[in-house]
Amino acid sequence: MAFKKDDIIIIEPREIFVGKKDAPVTLMEFGEYESEECAKVNEVVKQLLDEFEGKIRFQFRHFPLTLIHQRSLKASESAVAAAQEGKFWEMHNVLFQNRRNLGTTSLKLYSKEAGIRNKKFLDDLVNGVYGWQVQDDLKEGINRGVKDPPAFFINDELFVGKPTYANLHAAISKALRKSKSKAKAPVKKAAPRQKQRA
Repeated sequence: MAFKKDDIIIIEPREIFVGKKDAPVTLMEFGEYESEECAKVNEVVKQLLDEFEGKIRFQFRHFPLTLIHQRSLKASESAVAAAQEGKFWEMHNVLFQNRRNLGTTSLKLYSKEAGIRNKKFLDDLVNGVYGWQVQDDLKEGINRGVKDPPAFFINDELFVGKPTYANLHAAISKALRKSKSKAKAPVKKAAPRQKQRA
């Protein structure tokens, strides 16, 4: 006799954004929680979200470099677990603040700090419940040509250059100008179709 496993709907990282839903510019980062560079750029992203409030939305996708940072995978899984309670961004920021101490038991403590109430949080981490979501992000990043985090995409175009505040600001401003010119472009009306007679 086969048992039907309960269908659990998992909120995927690709569904999680911060910022206005219909913002004209989407900034997407592939990053990981043990990287110093990603932690620095996280502060840059916060500034950009303030600066371009209402004009951009941001998405963080997971790209753990497990050969260098053994704890980055579980840290990413813990962020996905937090997302299930609507606490992704809280956990995301706590992880960056504690990037040098991301052991599994520490992740459980950080989950409380982020406001997560799930009593099975540690069990879910140990059992890799959210491992597939992180692997899916990793595969997508590789398919998009990401080699090292942090890697950014602005409206699905790979951002080339050092992800400094000035460089990202300039690229976002350019994308905003592009989206405004598209919005102003006159829409060509299709020629009326001739009715065919039978």
